[in-house]
Amino acid sequence: MAGIDDQLAQAFVCMRCHNRGALVERVAVSGTGISRLFDVQPYQYAFASCRQCGYTEVFNLKVLGSRDDAGDVLDVLFAG
Repeated sequence: MAGIDDQLAQAFVCMRCHNRGALVERVAVSGTGISRLFDVQPYQYAFASCRQCGYTEVFNLKVLGSRDDAGDVLDVLFAG
């Protein structure tokens, strides 16, 4: 999925200051109940932060990673 991180970083356009490019970091979190008990972290997200103003958007990596055309998804998200 590193390719998705790179694509997201390059395609990102800040909604606040309109700067292009982002710093992308991943986070994995546990759910509730048994996943928390066994410290399983099935939920993965990518945080894309504007390099100029710090505005941050969160993306679900299951949604982006499950698509063969992740680049097309990012084009739709950041078209303009």
